[in-house]
Amino acid sequence: MRRKITAVILGMAMTASLLAGCGSGSSSDSENSGEASYTIGIEQFAEHGSLDNCREGFLEGLAEEGIEEGKNLTVEYKNAASDMGTDAQIAGTFVADKVDLICAIATPSAQSAFNAAMDSDIPVVYTAVNDPTGAELADEEGMPTGNATGTSDKLPVEAQLQMIREILPDAKTIGILYTTSEKNSEATIAQYEALVEDYGFTLETAGITATADISLATDGLLEKVDCLTNLTDNTVVSSLPTILEKANAKNIPVFGSEIEQVKNGCLAAEGLDYVELGKQTGKMAAQILKGEAEASEMPFETIEGSNRYLNTAVAENLGIEIPDGFADEAEVFDSISAE
Repeated sequence: MRRKITAVILGMAMTASLLAGCGSGSSSDSENSGEASYTIGIEQFAEHGSLDNCREGFLEGLAEEGIEEGKNLTVEYKNAASDMGTDAQIAGTFVADKVDLICAIATPSAQSAFNAAMDSDIPVVYTAVNDPTGAELADEEGMPTGNATGTSDKLPVEAQLQMIREILPDAKTIGILYTTSEKNSEATIAQYEALVEDYGFTLETAGITATADISLATDGLLEKVDCLTNLTDNTVVSSLPTILEKANAKNIPVFGSEIEQVKNGCLAAEGLDYVELGKQTGKMAAQILKGEAEASEMPFETIEGSNRYLNTAVAENLGIEIPDGFADEAEVFDSISAE
């Protein structure tokens, strides 16, 4: 038996409403056409823009490969609301339902799905996992450690640091909030620690264990820094409105890690396109469902390149002058969207 991935269980049992999903069953022949049909379970760790975009892109990627909801695809969707105990139970439900494939969105969900499905023949395809090797989903060569593969959302940390320095030439200290149990956050912080000095910064971090810690941790961190930069940390991103409110009150800019965070009030980001990441993942899942590939034999993939995003309304509110030419290289938003 393959060894289980170590995961910290923080939550309690989920409510019936969180378990609610649509559809059930496993692959069968369509009654009318004889075409194969599939049931997949989508397990999403938290409700926020980047993960929602992954889910949207995943379904688009499947559809582009001829597997489309309402035609030959039934989807069971469940959200863990950032609770790791709930996350584990969702994965167990999908295995009990004998779905044809589990799509796990974010590192905690990928680990839960891997653990739940390891003694079944159900493949797992994950997305928005920063460090599949560190999460024990892949070996050092990128090959699966079990019947699970997917895509990594490893952040372009150096490009982010370059961007922050360009916008804030006099800034000295960057702050990062992170969840201590999220492997993706630990891996990204290690990258920041290795690079910040090259751009004339020092780094301050504040670890949390749950959403309830966000307010106090943010207050403490804002006393020490010139700006904050977000990771793809699910618990932190889910609490972005609280963080932005506190940072704005002190006139401290917050940088995002993807487009939705900038739309919602972060100043700028050098980040990934999570819809495209999801599409890439959906195409991998289509290969597995069609029997063209085995998850256990597919190395994880990463998306190439990054995009620059800027919110000019935030810059104006904070009194920050954006360097000449910066907006020409960015996708620009001139208003702040409510989450």
